[in-house]
Amino acid sequence: MIKICVIGLGYVGLPVALGISSKFETLGFDISEKRIKELSEKYDSNKEYYKKDFIRKKITFSNKTKDLEDSNVYIICVPTPIKKNNLPDLSFIKKSISIISTYIKSKDIVVLESTVYPGVTEHFAKFLELKTGLKNNKDFYLCYSPERINPGDKTKKIKDINKVFAINTSNKSILLKIKKIYKLISKKIIFSKKIKEAETAKAIENTQRDLNIALFNEILILSQKINLDFKEIIKLAETKWNFIKFQPGLVGGHCLPVDPYYLSYIAKKNKFKTNTLLSGRSTNNNMRNYVSNEILKCIKKSKLNNKAKILILGISYKYGVSDLRNSLGLKIFNKIKQKYKNTYFYDPFVNIKNKYTNIKNLKNFKLIVFLSSGKKYRPLFRNAIKNNLLILDPFNYFS
Repeated sequence: MIKICVIGLGYVGLPVALGISSKFETLGFDISEKRIKELSEKYDSNKEYYKKDFIRKKITFSNKTKDLEDSNVYIICVPTPIKKNNLPDLSFIKKSISIISTYIKSKDIVVLESTVYPGVTEHFAKFLELKTGLKNNKDFYLCYSPERINPGDKTKKIKDINKVFAINTSNKSILLKIKKIYKLISKKIIFSKKIKEAETAKAIENTQRDLNIALFNEILILSQKINLDFKEIIKLAETKWNFIKFQPGLVGGHCLPVDPYYLSYIAKKNKFKTNTLLSGRSTNNNMRNYVSNEILKCIKKSKLNNKAKILILGISYKYGVSDLRNSLGLKIFNKIKQKYKNTYFYDPFVNIKNKYTNIKNLKNFKLIVFLSSGKKYRPLFRNAIKNNLLILDPFNYFS
């Protein structure tokens, strides 16, 4: 009988747990007592899932490690952030593997879904072998299957996404068990025996996007510096058949600002100096200074006093999510509020102090700043135009 434990119930773990539990007995494990209490009451504070999504699921939630004892498939979906010095932080994986080592048995499967650099899965397989006396790919199976969930994107739900699954075995019963589980949450499963290559593939998916957005951010700033129409430039460039269009903007969250550092770290450990991997990071990180300065220039040009009411629209790391991790929009808001105390924000997905709620009434604001291209902000842009309010749209989302 298959009994599954999903470790980590954030933006990745909860969709996995809910999808799998439509058929299999599933334990959702998280170290956060608050998170477990909420989910046990069928409430997702990330606002990705609602009460109806928990109905008819074979799932229980727990933060007690002893409850993992009966599981025979462990799926690790914990964060892999970076430290202050931009080095990889694998502490959440280490803690998860340490817990699993107490309960792992013969024929158990462990799946790592967190973003890592090449070699991490192999490292923890050796750790489990030393701790348990069992052999990887013989007694137990440690696999790597990178998550590709896009929080806030209703067009790319978990069941619409292809899934890479790296496991170094030809054991048909193990592969069949994996297929039975993952066909519930994946559009298509692409198997590979090369785990390090799968780890690297995950990291470059987000690094590529980070680099492309950085290019468009740089072209946007260049256009402003030499007084060119950015939108016209892109409109003309995209008439070429192989031009790939990206949108400039703020890059935050737990993937794009992190993954390039994971690849850079392993490159450095192997005495290879990369020139491209991190080149997007300085540009994208600097966009908070660029936007903050644009706001301050606009305030100065319009001769607004320090009591002027300012509204910033969109502060989560991207539209459609409540997640504020590595959010440049939040940092911009905090910087402007330090100088102008009457600065507020509106973000329909975030609920923290200084949120403006009477969004139909914008007339009291002397400046409205749009930091998101989300569709819920478009009518507010039209409203601001109609009332002849001062608008700053630094990325030309609506202008």
